[in-house]
Amino acid sequence: MEKEFSALQRNNTWHLVPPPSNGNIIGCKWVYKLKYKPDGTVDRYKARLVAQGFTQTLGLDYFETFSPIVKASTIRIILVVALSFNWSVHQLDVQNAFLHGTLEEHVFMHQPPGFINSQFPSHVCKLNKALYGLKQAPRAWYTKLSTSLLGWGFQASRADSSMFIHHSTHDVLILLIYVDDILVTGSNSAQVSSFITRLNSSFALRDLGYVNYFLGIKVVRSGIMFHLSQHKYTQDLLSRTAMLESKPATTPGLLGQTLSHLNGEPLLDTTLYRSMVGVL
Repeated sequence: MEKEFSALQRNNTWHLVPPPSNGNIIGCKWVYKLKYKPDGTVDRYKARLVAQGFTQTLGLDYFETFSPIVKASTIRIILVVALSFNWSVHQLDVQNAFLHGTLEEHVFMHQPPGFINSQFPSHVCKLNKALYGLKQAPRAWYTKLSTSLLGWGFQASRADSSMFIHHSTHDVLILLIYVDDILVTGSNSAQVSSFITRLNSSFALRDLGYVNYFLGIKVVRSGIMFHLSQHKYTQDLLSRTAMLESKPATTPGLLGQTLSHLNGEPLLDTTLYRSMVGVL
């Protein structure tokens, strides 16, 4: 937690102010998570400060929230293009991406648990940068990144606003953005490397090398082919739902049948059900 808190301070994420008389003050909490490698082994332990955005008030401390993400069909098309021209595809992970987004609204938050300022214990944090959990955090991050890319000569695709293309006299550079996960490919490997260095100078990122595991999809390149598999993703899903021992079926459900026509007891854990629908 101390490492994460120090990073937040260096980022000028907030400054302390007296509690506002008529402003909404949201809470926050520390969330702990294990990050895994594609083979299932533990990559690193992660602590993240998350704002309790569910207590935000529309029209007071947030307005627009929509943030575009790259389409799955766009990813497949670019992979085919990269294969056709024998381009390498690099995968990047922006560290604490949302913390780069600059807030336009006035958002006040209680001081993080365990890190209350002893000189100003009753003060609150006035956020300068976005935090995970805020309603507008994804939009603020996308705005920050897209503005930088446009300033560097990129153009957003009309077909997919999360695909950015840079054309030079002889070369092309393509960037796909899914929140803080980025794929980069292009006709000139030196230009790709130069761009990654430039992006890292503005946004701290991890260069994960050639695309390997992206959005739950295992990517293996074999000669002139990409083999895409969601085996690990499926195994994790079955494990979470305690269905690893279930028997497979060619057709798991009947076409055209809705849940309202089925008999049975309502699920007790609706949160798990909603989570699984989202995962699927």
